[in-house]
Amino acid sequence: MRARRDFKALEARRMQAARWFARSHRQAEVARRLRVSRQTVSRWYHAWRRRGAAGLRRAGRAGRKPRLDAAALKRVEAALLQGPTAWGFATHLWTLKRIAAVIWQLFHVRYSLPQTWRLLHQLGWSRQRPARRAKERDDAAIARWVRVTWPRVKKTPNG
Repeated sequence: MRARRDFKALEARRMQAARWFARSHRQAEVARRLRVSRQTVSRWYHAWRRRGAAGLRRAGRAGRKPRLDAAALKRVEAALLQGPTAWGFATHLWTLKRIAAVIWQLFHVRYSLPQTWRLLHQLGWSRQRPARRAKERDDAAIARWVRVTWPRVKKTPNG
C-alpha cells in the first residue's frame, strides 16, 4: 500500500511559496528551492494572485470518506477474533464472504470481496490456509507403505 501523503506538510510548502511570492521571488527560484516543477509553482502563483494565501490552503481530505471509522474497524477485528462459529458459521474458517456478511450484520454496510480483503489488510490480517490433512490420515501406515510397497511397485531404469 502507498504511504499516505502528509497534507499538512504539503500545505506548509505552499504557504512558504506564498511568502516568497509576496517578496517578489521569481517562480523558477521558488520551484528550485521547494524542489517542485515549474508548472506546479505556476499553478500556485496564479492561485495566490487570485485568492491570496487562502488560494493555497488545502481543500480538505483527498478521496471518499471511509464507510467504517476507526472504532468500527476495532469492532470488526473484535468480531473476527471471536471466530466464525460465534457468528453462526459451521466451521472455524474465515472466508472473505463470511467476513463481509459479519460487517453487514454489524453495520449494514456492504463490501465486495476485494474491498473486504483491503479492509483485512488494513487491519494487519493476512491470508492463512488451513493444513489440508484428512482426519483419517495414518502416518504409520503411510511410512510402512513407502518402506515396503513403494520399492516393489516403482519402475526401475532396467525394467
